[in-house]
Amino acid sequence: MASPTTLPATFVSGAVLTAAQLNDLRGAFRVLQVVTFSTTTPGSSSTTTMNNTTLTATITPSSTSSRVLVFANHPSCSKSGGNTQNSIRIELVKDVGGAGFNSLAVLMTNGGFTNTSLINYFGVAGLYIDSPASVAALTYKTMFGNAVAAAAVNVQVSSIRSLMVLMEIST
Repeated sequence: MASPTTLPATFVSGAVLTAAQLNDLRGAFRVLQVVTFSTTTPGSSSTTTMNNTTLTATITPSSTSSRVLVFANHPSCSKSGGNTQNSIRIELVKDVGGAGFNSLAVLMTNGGFTNTSLINYFGVAGLYIDSPASVAALTYKTMFGNAVAAAAVNVQVSSIRSLMVLMEIST
């Protein structure tokens, strides 16, 4: 892939770019592929054990220098009213070639916390830029649990669709 370092430091109005400069612009930071996945399967947890949300997507980068931009959106989460300390924790995790999942980022911790026994509905979304340095299949998913092992926390409430988008970006 082209490198943006071969471009001029500044451009002057009216200047004509060379073919090499145009090719460098075209090749730098280009979206190479996009993978999307959505789910409506509801999930519930009353423990701090992290559980799958069923939101998962797999991408296989074409180059070890590529980055993967991950967008995860859970627009319909809730905490039940059974405990004042009840709140949700959602993490983004990744598996490289079947080696096992590792946490990349916490998208939400103590989500929906109100310090009351009121039921609370809310959404959780997050972006993450991964530099996997791999051409193996990469599986990203979200996991959730109750931050304090109290009453239930939920994802995909009322079967509202959650979405994950993976984009391979050239560098």
